[in-house]
Amino acid sequence: MPQFQALGAQVVGVSTDPAPSLAAWQKENNVGGKQILLSDFPRRQMLTAYGALETNEQSPVYRYAKRAYFIIDKTGTVKYVKIMDSPLNLLSADEVLKALKDSGAA
Repeated sequence: MPQFQALGAQVVGVSTDPAPSLAAWQKENNVGGKQILLSDFPRRQMLTAYGALETNEQSPVYRYAKRAYFIIDKTGTVKYVKIMDSPLNLLSADEVLKALKDSGAA
């Protein structure tokens, strides 16, 4: 993620998976310490705080995380939020870089 580092940004992934699962994924995908991954399991406090937790009584899953992108500046102020309706929808790195530049957080 050198293009983000060049702007002084740090990319952090947050997952609802338990920490041991994230560590196994990092090992299997040979990313080691290159990618910071945080676990929001089991309480899902971060997802709730940032509005990325969906609770749907009609869904067989009932409660699940939505794919979301946040840009938070060095003071902790949220500068950009994009919560996707479908987990299959992804922003490209270029879209996130543009949002980072436009947000003024970089």
